[in-house]
Amino acid sequence: CTLLTYIVYTYIHTHKMVKPVVPKQIVKKRSKKFTRPLSDKFKCIGTSWRYPHGIDSPVRRRFKGEKRMPNKGYGSDRTTKYINPTGFKHFPVRSAQDLYMLLMQNRKYAAVIDRKVGAKARKAIVRKAHELDVRLINGSAKLRKVEV
Repeated sequence: CTLLTYIVYTYIHTHKMVKPVVPKQIVKKRSKKFTRPLSDKFKCIGTSWRYPHGIDSPVRRRFKGEKRMPNKGYGSDRTTKYINPTGFKHFPVRSAQDLYMLLMQNRKYAAVIDRKVGAKARKAIVRKAHELDVRLINGSAKLRKVEV
């Protein structure tokens, strides 16, 4: 067992992680995605949402029993917007120095290591996050097979 895998293991499993400050209960008004009208009837029509422009479109005219259209009312609460299920907002990190920005905000934001960061910098970021008590969302990514 290498030193780095031990650090990652202890950080994830035994380390008492920072608890998030969630202002209130996160409520999602709609969990289903809005799909394109007629996408279930025709294979050539994709499912990603497009606004129906036809003059006779029952979806655009909001007839009963038709698909719903996205609008402002489905938006998230301002205080809980962009919060992921762990209770933190994401903060992209590209170097170990970026973690110092989260020192005073470590209960509100969690660091997410950028996908372009290499293995050597990832090790440094994981160690520094462990020292500074900053939550890492993807702390064990790309480090399982890397030797110290």
